[in-house]
Amino acid sequence: MTELASPLPLLPLRHGVVLPSRTTTIPVGRPRSRALASALSPGDLVILAVQRDPAIEDPALVDLHSIATLARVTERTDRGARGVVLVVDALSRVELRALTSSVPYWMARAEEITEPSASAEAVELMGALKTRLRELISNDTSLTEMLATTKEPGVLADRVPAWLDVEDARKVEVLLTIDPAARLRLVIELLAEARAKNELRQKIDSEVRKELGKNHKEAMLRQQMRAIQKELGEEDANKDKLRDKLDAANLPDDVREVVDRELRRLDQVGPNQAEANVIRTYLEWIADLPWTKRAPSQGDLDAVERKLESDHYGLADVKRRILEHMAVLSLGGEGKGTILALVGPPGVGKTSLAQSVADATGRPLVHVSLGGVRDEAEIRGHRRTYIGALPGRVVHAMRKAKVKNPVVVLDEIDKLGRGWQGDPEAALLEVLDPEQNKQFTDHYLELPFDLSEVLFIATANDLSTLSAPLRDRLEIIEVSGYTTDEKVAIAERHLVEQQRKKVGLPSGSVTVPRESLELVVREYTREAGVRQLGREIGKVLRSLALEVARKKSDAASITVDEATIRKVLGKPKFFAEMAEQDNAPGIAAGLAWTPVGGDILFIETTKMTGKGRIEITGQLGDVMKESVRAALAYLRSHADELGVDPEFLEKHDLHVHVPAGAIPKDGPSAGITMFTALTSLVTGRRVRSDVAMTGEVTLRGRVLPIGGLKSKMLAAHRAGFRRVIIPKLNERDLPEIPETVRNELEIIAAEDVREVIAAALEPDVLAPTGTSGTGGKTGTGTGAPVSAKHG
Repeated sequence: MTELASPLPLLPLRHGVVLPSRTTTIPVGRPRSRALASALSPGDLVILAVQRDPAIEDPALVDLHSIATLARVTERTDRGARGVVLVVDALSRVELRALTSSVPYWMARAEEITEPSASAEAVELMGALKTRLRELISNDTSLTEMLATTKEPGVLADRVPAWLDVEDARKVEVLLTIDPAARLRLVIELLAEARAKNELRQKIDSEVRKELGKNHKEAMLRQQMRAIQKELGEEDANKDKLRDKLDAANLPDDVREVVDRELRRLDQVGPNQAEANVIRTYLEWIADLPWTKRAPSQGDLDAVERKLESDHYGLADVKRRILEHMAVLSLGGEGKGTILALVGPPGVGKTSLAQSVADATGRPLVHVSLGGVRDEAEIRGHRRTYIGALPGRVVHAMRKAKVKNPVVVLDEIDKLGRGWQGDPEAALLEVLDPEQNKQFTDHYLELPFDLSEVLFIATANDLSTLSAPLRDRLEIIEVSGYTTDEKVAIAERHLVEQQRKKVGLPSGSVTVPRESLELVVREYTREAGVRQLGREIGKVLRSLALEVARKKSDAASITVDEATIRKVLGKPKFFAEMAEQDNAPGIAAGLAWTPVGGDILFIETTKMTGKGRIEITGQLGDVMKESVRAALAYLRSHADELGVDPEFLEKHDLHVHVPAGAIPKDGPSAGITMFTALTSLVTGRRVRSDVAMTGEVTLRGRVLPIGGLKSKMLAAHRAGFRRVIIPKLNERDLPEIPETVRNELEIIAAEDVREVIAAALEPDVLAPTGTSGTGGKTGTGTGAPVSAKHG
């Protein structure tokens, strides 16, 4: 090696490799590299070093390959903002020793490498390399000229890589190889790699041209086939319409791929074959679905609120929950995947609430009835392998809606069945899961369809029949029953006018006083909702329409008074259940929750001479039977405190019966009613006829909270009770009770059964045989009234 006279400028190369014996153009862009290029003049020497990592902006000596190239500048061109271009002649290899400075540009000390003399092997390798190059590239005159003028094996090895399509890393290997024979072997290896790569590229290009030619040929043949079919009278005009319809559907790429495949199959089968009808039906379903079409959603919450207020009376909490949900949607929040579930008794307006939401938001409404559905395929569809297969109800609903963001009402979701065909609830898990329904796959389509923009509103009477995973996907909104005043107001605002239109009476011709409506509500209906009320009003108006049609009444002015109602509807169907209660010891009124609203449950008890046994009838469930035994156990253990002779309980059998024996009954909330009835029986103290109660009882006499309080309180109010005993822990639920109901009821919140006895039993004593006659001492109750009794 020969050390160069003085430090020379160094230009680090991030991309590209400059080998000796070549004239190369180098673009310069780095600030310090541009400073170096500006300082160079034609004839100056410069060291060209390749960086190990192109990402390094300020390389040190260790960041450069140790073998570099010494070059002489032959030309410099300044392109302004685009940088400087150097044209250099690469002279020889040098070995870097040190970087002496890096400001304003790099300077380095290096030693020039003396290349070994060419061996006989190198000469043979050079001849072999020239032969292979001439075979590979025979039409490149510049390469042919280079091969003819190059006589040194090492020079040929340095010049050939410039003609090869190889990576910079492989060229660096050539730069770092000093021995000419080893360098030639490496270049021959690179030539083989480049030749293999070139052959692969040519093969791929040939296959691409062949495929393009095949597609062109197929298109021409298809056009000719259509012309032949037209001449033979076999042209399928609907096929072209189907293609146009599919093209206009703006299908996603994955769906388009399936459609194209099915269209090719359709072209291959005759129009009269059964397979053609199957394929055509499948493609028509795909074309009819709203893959990208959306309804313009109206985000005006005030309009939604006005619509809900105009269509529905009361239900303030329900309306607020719906507005909150719509607000989240309008703000782009995560309410997108929320599934609303309106739960309540029949006739309270669950489905009409969904219709109001759809009308106010400008979205179409589609009903999907789930009552009695037992087959999983009803939800997800049948596979196309079956004859007559069709998509499920969800896809049917989307086709009917014609947009991908409708309001879909899943009606009677709690009435789903389960059979040997599968569990439809399990299929609904994907439909109602925001994380999955973006890719809902119907068995018939076998294509992902996006349901994430659908506003699902489920309706149900009782969610206890649903599985826990399905309930977990629902945002539950309770829609409880109406009070008498609310029913009358609904009738005045909506029902009378609706029924008038149905029977065809002139507008403004019918007047139904408030007193008449109250009479219908009180004596001819007993429901949580207003459906039966609408029927009764319709019955009255149909009778009046008959008289008008017979010219017996003036159609211009009709007033429905009490006499008209009693004449048309007949004798009262219902009366205050409080009056039904026999004022005898051993009978108590409880409150029950049912899927159709709250109800009154009378508990009857009687005693007879026996051996202390207890008989339970009325088709009671296990939980209710246990409530009877728990109440009796407390009564036995506290006999002295309650004024009961223990021997009386040992010598008498007790019978507990709950009327309506054909109806199954269960639940713990009748516990205090059972205890009150038994205590009344054995002490002889009558239960107050205006008292109803609900609450679970424990062996220690504690009163535990229950559910469905609002429905139960409304039932007590409808039935005419004036005092209601509830668990102390249910006081938190009282704000949900309408204020008019709270004001008309005396609500006693009890923590212990002693408070229940004090509030429920009359103070006078009619001691039965075997009692001590001291039961009246507990006549003053300790339960605290929650609201004062009015009226």
